[in-house]
Amino acid sequence: MAQLSPILATRWSPYAFDPIADLTDADVASLLEAARWAPSAGNSQPWRFLMGRRHDEAFKRILTNLSAADQRWAGRASALLLGAHAIAGPKGGPLPYAAYDLGQAVAHLTVQATALRLHVRQISGFDAAGLRADLELSPEVRPHVVVAVGRLGDPFALPEDLRAREIGLRQRRPLAELMLG
Repeated sequence: MAQLSPILATRWSPYAFDPIADLTDADVASLLEAARWAPSAGNSQPWRFLMGRRHDEAFKRILTNLSAADQRWAGRASALLLGAHAIAGPKGGPLPYAAYDLGQAVAHLTVQATALRLHVRQISGFDAAGLRADLELSPEVRPHVVVAVGRLGDPFALPEDLRAREIGLRQRRPLAELMLG
């Protein structure tokens, strides 16, 4: 395997989060600052975030809009972060790369989380309309991802099906499979 930064090599997306670990204000600020500095098309910075910490109302509203399968483990995370993107620029024009740019911001946040010895798992199974209503989101933004953030927990506290996935070997496709042509 090619040389890889240890931060990237050790990054993984667990299901098991420590249900009593909390994020500090400094942790939250560091994660959001990393996302803020991500590149974006035309420096549009279309990403928008809403952070819910385990014991606050935003966390509860985000959690209830996740799929039942994801609710089984996500409630143990220290925070749930809604990632959304603007649907139009400041002058009203379309932002065709907004979802891509949001992905870069979340990737930067993920790398920063790893550097802070935190873990992140991205969630796509959620009710976007429910989130929009429950969080009173502007029609100008589109919910795109929920990110669970926290410290690593005990995999044996997970339901059996998730435990097997959690403690199994990490696998990635060979690079040759990812190349076109």
